[in-house]
Amino acid sequence: MNVLILGYIISAVLLALLFLVQRRTGNAAIADAGWSGSIALLVFLYALAYGEPSLRTYLIAGLAIFWAVRLTQHVLIYRVIGKPEDGRYTAMKNYWGARAQRNMFWFFQGQTVAAFAFSLPALLAITAPRSGWNGWEWLGLVIWLISVGGEMWADHQLEQFRGNPANRGKTCRVGWWHYSRHPNYFFEWIHWFAYIAFAVGHPLWWTTWLAPAIMLLTLFKFTGIPYTERQAIKSRGDDYREYQRTTSVFVPWPPKS
Repeated sequence: MNVLILGYIISAVLLALLFLVQRRTGNAAIADAGWSGSIALLVFLYALAYGEPSLRTYLIAGLAIFWAVRLTQHVLIYRVIGKPEDGRYTAMKNYWGARAQRNMFWFFQGQTVAAFAFSLPALLAITAPRSGWNGWEWLGLVIWLISVGGEMWADHQLEQFRGNPANRGKTCRVGWWHYSRHPNYFFEWIHWFAYIAFAVGHPLWWTTWLAPAIMLLTLFKFTGIPYTERQAIKSRGDDYREYQRTTSVFVPWPPKS
């Protein structure tokens, strides 16, 4: 069986099982863990089936898998296990009403499609027709280190802030959150440019630009910033409105006085 088809089937089964977990626990945020976890699985399969047995293949695949596993772990620890459901998903279920679980099943399967699509830049990077390590690889590595390191640091700053009971009901303005309302999303977006650099030379290299473009659209129009900000205003009110007024929504930038 073709590895692409096999990977898609495995991911679809995984998300179907996670849908059942969601029905039992009532927390649909596990879909996010399923998305990133599926990418890790797909990249692993690509490296085994299509990659040359070289340091370049193992390093690029390892970087992609590390990012995906780290994100999966973060979602499970801070948004799923023992945590209330993310307000985005609660709002979706309330809107769907009696059709909530049926629609949620197809939402989970949509994560399979998304994971498959976002795994393809790593596939093109792994199979780019060169075995050596040149300037494009160094550029990709630098982008990856800055973006994943920035995302991890922003996540750490936010969880440290939330872990202090004195900050309950307050808006995090610590570290990267002083310069951007969503630095974790920003660095997540930057991360996808690493695979553009890694994939230079592949005949389908130009398609890797779709990953950051689609991610940016998703963050601004669908499941990212709009729902997060709406929930923040509900829970923090005027404090968050002031944060919106003074702080860049996405790109880190000195706040307005």
